[in-house]
Amino acid sequence: MDTVYIRDLRIEAIIGIYDWERQVRQVLSVDIDVASDIALVAASDAIEDAVDYGAMAERVTAFIVAGEFRLLETLAESAAAMLQEEFGLSWVRLRVGKPGAVAAAADVGVVIERGIRGQTVPSP
Repeated sequence: MDTVYIRDLRIEAIIGIYDWERQVRQVLSVDIDVASDIALVAASDAIEDAVDYGAMAERVTAFIVAGEFRLLETLAESAAAMLQEEFGLSWVRLRVGKPGAVAAAADVGVVIERGIRGQTVPSP
């Protein structure tokens, strides 16, 4: 199974448990990997057969901004489920980083994988 990906999608959102974090938008860095059969898409050369990474980036951005999550873990779990459901994905890996959350670190965050790589998802 092949992979379609988005790297370092920057999203300004409300995230965090402290009172001050609930008052300001912080920049999150999001990576998304999804399973896709590139050979089938290449054979048709039709966007309708491909994972629309532009639409996926727009949707995950809107979802995270609207969510105003407290924990990165909750954000990641919810966003992965939304992506699988709305885009019919059999497998997704999502990395959400919160740069600046720990002063001595460039980034902190979570990485989750949901679904089974290579499994076919029935069409709705």
